Amino acid sequence: MAFQLPFKFSGGGSVTPIDIRSRQSRMMEYDKPLLWVIILLLLLGMVMVYSASIALPDSRKYAAYSSSYFLTRQATFIGISAVMALVAFRIPVATWQRWAPYLFIGTLFLLVLVLIPGIGVVVNGGRRWLSLKIYNLQPSELMKLFIVLYAADYTVRKQEYMHKLTKGFLPMAIAVSVVGLLLLLEPDLGAFGVIVCIAMGILFLGGVNAIWFGGIAGMLVTVFVSIIALSKFRRDRFFAYLNPWEEENALNKAYQLTHSLIAFGRGEIFGVGLGGSVEKLHYLPEAHTDFLLAVIGEELGLIGVLVVIGMFYWIVKRAFEIGRQAIAIDQTFAGLVAKGIGIWVGIQTFINMGVNLGLLPTKGLTLPLMSYGGTGVLVNCLGLAILLRIDYENRVLMRGGRV
Repeated sequence: MAFQLPFKFSGGGSVTPIDIRSRQSRMMEYDKPLLWVIILLLLLGMVMVYSASIALPDSRKYAAYSSSYFLTRQATFIGISAVMALVAFRIPVATWQRWAPYLFIGTLFLLVLVLIPGIGVVVNGGRRWLSLKIYNLQPSELMKLFIVLYAADYTVRKQEYMHKLTKGFLPMAIAVSVVGLLLLLEPDLGAFGVIVCIAMGILFLGGVNAIWFGGIAGMLVTVFVSIIALSKFRRDRFFAYLNPWEEENALNKAYQLTHSLIAFGRGEIFGVGLGGSVEKLHYLPEAHTDFLLAVIGEELGLIGVLVVIGMFYWIVKRAFEIGRQAIAIDQTFAGLVAKGIGIWVGIQTFINMGVNLGLLPTKGLTLPLMSYGGTGVLVNCLGLAILLRIDYENRVLMRGGRV
């Protein structure tokens, strides 16, 4: 039943019941600008994946593939992800809250399965995938989404204990440590870093004790520095990043970085034109995955890169705005999930772009929504579908309805 005022104003500023119903109807609409930004990133990513991978069949490694192989698969991934996102959007936020602990535990089990020889698939020296015949599932990508849900649910359930170490912060720290140990055994330090940032960010927003938070944050920094210092491979990679143009580094550990920087340099302001990249011609490894932004920079120039950055900024901005609105109407879990999704997309995008631009050490993290990969695109779409669902429920509740 439409809400109507028991009176109406007269004169030039009169408000009729029709006006009220019209405003309520507009209020019920989903966030169209956010949805269009997501769609544009997916479509631009598909085009750039095709451009970055079209020459790969010329190499011995991909000789059996057609020039449109990665385009076809990426389009298929996007189609499947869109269907799954529609399903996820139909699920109430309260249901996601009930499922959160079980989804987290289930993904932990998958992370264990990955490490079992004969079950986990090894690619480029890393055991991070489970074969589903059609494509390989990467549980660490699933964990990025489910740690958002689990951390938000945990913060809500333990709200009265968030200022205590043993009952508040410590159990969550142990859960994240278990995830970190499993990821380091794969190894996947990049995913571990993103997951830690998500969990810590949600706990901080949820009101964890500032002293404990600062202490644990310092300890985590020490852990990451120790991991790099104690691993010769990671240590060499780090120092190569500090001086990528030294001859030994440029031909070895910093090879990807130097060619990524060359790609950006060639692109200048307006780029060399779509499809005109030289670096994708077997000079820049993983151009269709981790270093897709470098191809964008070369072909579309600074303008193209700034457009991509602007679209990701819009997603993160809207995620925090939606989260604030949810918390304002006492939907704390939904608000923390929305902000957690913003942290996740923002941190992973920043790391990927930082690596491509030489601001951060080289790390294998994809560009959300855009880089080639089935699990990555699927999980990104599921997370953003939940964000849109939270926004939808905010609008329903502000209208006075029920979800």
